[in-house]
Amino acid sequence: MSSSSRPSRRALLQLTAAGAIAGAVGSTLPAYADGIDYTARQTFDDWDRLFQQGGPGQPDQPNDNTNRDGRSGMLAWSQSYVLLGLVRMYETYGDTYYLDRLIDNVDQVLAVRDSERDVTDYRGLSLPAWRADHPYTTGYATLADSNGRPLLDLRQALPYAEDTTVTVTAGSRADTFTVKLVNTFVNRTVTLTDLSLDPAGPDYAVTRIYTAAPGPLQLTAGDRRPAPRAGDVPRLGTYEVRCRPVIFAVHTGMITYPIASFVRLVAGSPVLRQRYQRKAAEYLTACREAVAVHDWEYREGGHLLWPKGQPLAYDGCEQPINQSVGLGQTLVELALATGDPGYRAKVAGMGRMLAGQLTADAGDAYRWHYWPAGGRIYEGFAKTGDPSTDVSTFTPSGGPARQFEDISHGAIDVEFAVRAFRARLAFTGRDMARIARTFTQNVATTDATGLPAIHTTVAGGTVGAASVAHQAPRWMQVAPWDPQVHAHCLALYNRYQPTPERDGQQAIGFGWLLANVAYLNWGAAR
Repeated sequence: MSSSSRPSRRALLQLTAAGAIAGAVGSTLPAYADGIDYTARQTFDDWDRLFQQGGPGQPDQPNDNTNRDGRSGMLAWSQSYVLLGLVRMYETYGDTYYLDRLIDNVDQVLAVRDSERDVTDYRGLSLPAWRADHPYTTGYATLADSNGRPLLDLRQALPYAEDTTVTVTAGSRADTFTVKLVNTFVNRTVTLTDLSLDPAGPDYAVTRIYTAAPGPLQLTAGDRRPAPRAGDVPRLGTYEVRCRPVIFAVHTGMITYPIASFVRLVAGSPVLRQRYQRKAAEYLTACREAVAVHDWEYREGGHLLWPKGQPLAYDGCEQPINQSVGLGQTLVELALATGDPGYRAKVAGMGRMLAGQLTADAGDAYRWHYWPAGGRIYEGFAKTGDPSTDVSTFTPSGGPARQFEDISHGAIDVEFAVRAFRARLAFTGRDMARIARTFTQNVATTDATGLPAIHTTVAGGTVGAASVAHQAPRWMQVAPWDPQVHAHCLALYNRYQPTPERDGQQAIGFGWLLANVAYLNWGAAR
């Protein structure tokens, strides 16, 4: 956005102080009737109590879709923000009430780790972290013969795989069959006629599906028979698609980041150690164990990889930047709390990785992409003709995908970068100033009527809806380098007036709203 179209710092401060937003030139909107003070402690406290009454992401509910809301990832994408909000409120007001609230929730979150629930990931491992499944992971429909013997796995890597119905009917020849897949979430249908289970035949299901992959449902197939032979035909009828559970590094990072922050706070304060030392020690062990679950995904270049065969769309490829540094947030806090050289080295490596992705634009602001530039998905990859030598099992060919980072996932990158800088493990003051300019020059804007608005990516782009603007305060870590970050975020909230009843999700709002209100409090105090 040009300097002429960007609201001045003084103008933004006037807007937020008044609680009203100026409209087009020559007209002014009245002050909002709700009069919500998003920088008030009471606002956070009232909404925190409301959130505890119910809604997605309660701390006693698993992160997979066995929770009562039926939504996978709710600990990672709702409860984690509640915990982070409590940390920021403690940092703002110094009241241990928020740490006690944190402990109440963390104890429940730790009680629903896979190892505590005795559930497993796709490998059959029960680990001290939190698995997720539908809609994120690869779905399997196993076609079997009339005796129940597994013959063929149909694997759908497109999200929302469990919303797919699989129907098998007879083919035009005795040894063939037809499969119809209908996904109601994305409204896509695939019909595969006259498939065969003869490995030597031209209609062998595995080969035909591989040749057509990825296709509209990102379908692949695997032969389940120990000794494949001609003549086998699956039972006719319908089959269920079930997603296999995976423990995502970004989920582990989002959940443990505020827990590790508590450990860091206690470690740095004799007064807090006297009160919370036992809990901090318990939580430190939990965080160490959780991040260790992902050691096999870490690569020396500072990024995480989805190992080939992991039931995800892009197994074998680098994880998005935000998913790597999402775990890095926790590693920063553990490095600060323990001084462990292993954590310090990983944070430094992730810092170098992220720094290498940042490019200064004409306004001396940083821009970067969602997928790591130079990586397999960013550059694109093709089939080799043999699944055993392909990059990815579940997406034999893919990309290139070169979209800029969106502002919501970008907030995770920013959080990591600032925390790593504060820890003196990565980045420079100049980097921080450029990231702040990313927000004030590329992200913050005004709409056609002159009201505060927000772009959807770190490179600008289209103006986002209210739901996008609601995520803006998650960039607050860079506000010390430019007060306009806080001013514009507050102006956005004063304009759109988000409340738990209006979050567009459920009657009682998602946890991210609490984190954002906490950040508006935190930013106002600085």
